[in-house]
Amino acid sequence: MKHLITAAAVSLMLTANADAQENTLKLSVKDAVKFAVERNLDVKTELYNPAQAEADIRKNRAIYETHLTADTSYNQSTTYSPSLGGGVDQKEFNFTPGAYKLLPTGGTVNLSFDNSYKKNSVATTLGSYWESMLNLSLSQPLLKNFGRDSTELNIKVAELSKDASVKRFKTKLLTVVAQVNSEYFLLHSLKEDLVSKRTSLELAQRILKETEARVKAGVLPAMEILNAQFGVSSREKDTIDAEKAVKDQEDILRVLLQLDGSAEIIPTDAPNRTEYTLNEDDAIKKALSGRPELDDLKFQLTSSEIQTRVLKGRTLPDLSLTSSVGLMGLGDTYGRDFERLGSTDYPIWSVGLKLDYPLGNQSAENDFRKSKLRTEQIRTQLEALNSSLASEVRTAIRAVTSSYKQLDVADRGRAYAEERLKAYLKKSEVGLATNKDVLDVENDLSTARTNQIKAQVAYTNALSQYWKSTGELLDREGIKVNSSQADNLYNKSR
Repeated sequence: MKHLITAAAVSLMLTANADAQENTLKLSVKDAVKFAVERNLDVKTELYNPAQAEADIRKNRAIYETHLTADTSYNQSTTYSPSLGGGVDQKEFNFTPGAYKLLPTGGTVNLSFDNSYKKNSVATTLGSYWESMLNLSLSQPLLKNFGRDSTELNIKVAELSKDASVKRFKTKLLTVVAQVNSEYFLLHSLKEDLVSKRTSLELAQRILKETEARVKAGVLPAMEILNAQFGVSSREKDTIDAEKAVKDQEDILRVLLQLDGSAEIIPTDAPNRTEYTLNEDDAIKKALSGRPELDDLKFQLTSSEIQTRVLKGRTLPDLSLTSSVGLMGLGDTYGRDFERLGSTDYPIWSVGLKLDYPLGNQSAENDFRKSKLRTEQIRTQLEALNSSLASEVRTAIRAVTSSYKQLDVADRGRAYAEERLKAYLKKSEVGLATNKDVLDVENDLSTARTNQIKAQVAYTNALSQYWKSTGELLDREGIKVNSSQADNLYNKSR
């Protein structure tokens, strides 16, 4: 994943943008995205999944490791011999080193070197002697579990699982980046709305002050003071609510970006008002080729198809070829024993077949059927997701088109409300409009300003959701996703 910033760089940027006296943090949307990519806890949590999948891959590849073995024992016994009419003492020492390894064909090759020393109390030609055998054996499945696909099934599944988990990480990153854009511009809109509310409060306070002066001069009845006071109190409430909404939204953004401290966040970027020409067919093609959710399901489908193919092979009889070849030695000393072993005059070999087949074979048969059904289920899920993504793109395009039209409507609505308020203020000066009339018109202007702010943010969010629906959002932000970050996390776990 490229375009990330280090914790030190984040700290420097925070320091550079923060005003020590005013305790503020100026934040661009680009920096907000960088902070989220680097610091967001949901993103960090999701990255552990492909890192764990890498551990599964390496674990399953270990099936090809050579195993070294060693077996040693000492036995001593005294038994009664009827033919000798007395007891027979026997001693035996065994030491067998060896090694075995799994082959890609599914077979196992084993090399062992059996050494034994035997001694008994009976007077024989060899009262004590050494006996050794060097043996190489092979056990190879011929039907069930034969071949690389069966042997490396868990490796392939683990590799595809990691690929799928990287795509799920990309999906999480896509969701978080879209959320950052949405929450960032929501904070921008709430701050703009707070400015609007304070402007309304200032106007109401000015009207109250002027009304008190005009009532004192006998120009207006005393009741107009009550109307003006009510206008001030209602706007004070609106301003308090707006201030709370800003603080709440700042906290949401701090958690999302994992920002320390309590500095006031000042968004420096305004909502996007650029018009875009969108083509539905092209957008759907981009979504069907670029959405990570689809790639995730495709990897799952490939994994399921491989498992189904292997499980079909496991419904076959378990027929194995067993073979071995070896050399034997025997002598009253270990040197003589080893000399005879090395002469190759005493070879041994064997070959055979082993068959195991359960009558009915229901276990293997139903494992295969279940896997086959699972494969068909994933194919159906893939078709459903294709249809869902196409619908999501069409909805996103309509949202962009509709919200862009709303920009012009909201602009004109605010302009009309401003002219209307000016007219009513002039009428109020000559006694043709009451304070209630003016405050009601000003309320309409406040609503128009809020609608304009919401329209701007709605259009920006609609664009962000459109780029998310087509899978382009991360590319537009300069964010590249691959498995390197997960591999680094895996390596750090040592």
